Amino acid sequence: MQKFENELLNSIITAADDKKAEKISVIDLRNVDGAICDWFVVCSAVSTVAVNAISDNIEDKVFEDFHQNPVHVHGRENSVWIAMDYSDVMVHIFQDEAREFYKLEELWGDCPISLI
Repeated sequence: MQKFENELLNSIITAADDKKAEKISVIDLRNVDGAICDWFVVCSAVSTVAVNAISDNIEDKVFEDFHQNPVHVHGRENSVWIAMDYSDVMVHIFQDEAREFYKLEELWGDCPISLI
């Protein structure tokens, strides 16, 4: 698996991969003026149960590694798209259909994107 210079980012990717997140993409926003964070991690899963499992594992691993909780988590009420805010890293976990509909990577198409 590709490693980045940001340890928080690496921890999030590992946790997502451990729960079988699919199509993990890392979008580098560090050179975007006014970006809300440095990195987006985007991944998907086939069911709400899998989306929740990925989200829970990310939260557990980041807390274990850094004693840090997300600033905010949105979307757990339906688990179609969970967004987790870790200040420098935003995590987006989609069900497959929602990811295809929103096409988040296309919105940032001019930024470097790494596929994990």
